[in-house]
Amino acid sequence: MTPVRGPDAPSATPRFVPNAFTVDLEEWFHVCGVDAIGAAQWDRLPARITPTTMWLLDLLDRRQVRATFFVVGWIADRYPQLVGAITRAGHEVGSHSYWHRRVYELDRQTFADDVTAGCNALAAAGVSGVQAFRAPEWSINDRSMWALDELVRLGFRMDASMAPLKMVGSVTFPRHPHVRPTAHGPIFEMPPLVADRFGQVMPLGWGWGLRMSSPRRLLRAISQLNDAGQPAVLTIHPWELDDNPPRVALPLALRFAHYFRLGGFRDRLEQILQGARFGPLSRLMPAATG
Repeated sequence: MTPVRGPDAPSATPRFVPNAFTVDLEEWFHVCGVDAIGAAQWDRLPARITPTTMWLLDLLDRRQVRATFFVVGWIADRYPQLVGAITRAGHEVGSHSYWHRRVYELDRQTFADDVTAGCNALAAAGVSGVQAFRAPEWSINDRSMWALDELVRLGFRMDASMAPLKMVGSVTFPRHPHVRPTAHGPIFEMPPLVADRFGQVMPLGWGWGLRMSSPRRLLRAISQLNDAGQPAVLTIHPWELDDNPPRVALPLALRFAHYFRLGGFRDRLEQILQGARFGPLSRLMPAATG
């Protein structure tokens, strides 16, 4: 299978680019483990996915960046026109599951069924042949390595679910793109950008770590990584770009992760995209095989 791209994707773009820009296309209420905004409530909560995603698509177009959008199947079912806008803009589409549940809380069959449902929703929205996956909350870790085998069995070639970070993964995970063997064949693993700060590993390329870092510091880290022959993988959520995001009561750690330093993030993100070269994950595959 080949990556899905929209018809307007530039054919002359070189296959290899130094870094990847990815988006987890989910709503502000897609928070794992919070019953107050669980799946039974989703259809009754205010939707914000369309305006924030359209703003992001406009920004990516201005900066001539093609990205990989990991789409929650629940979103694809309800907003097929949004998925269409993403592919028409030339972006790559991957799966972010259907129900946005942590992988290590599922068994093999439930996980496989959820991934299949997510791909079916994408197919109904016009995207077939999906070959990239990202688990909610980076939840393919030491408790759920079996999921990689299931992904290959289902036809995926790329995964971006393993964070080299203690709070969601393991600091022993490789920090660079690499190949992982499974019983059904190899899969390319694309970890997110992390950094060593104050004796700890922090999520420099996504979430609160990305939002707290100045564009200058982040771009310097990306440049150093590229000089060493390695790419950086960045990740954002559309809800991080909301001018007035809904706020709900969350446990302390989740509250920090979701609401810390949202102010001004749009401007900082634009500086980041202006200061480095980015493309979709599939264009890092030559680096992963080297």
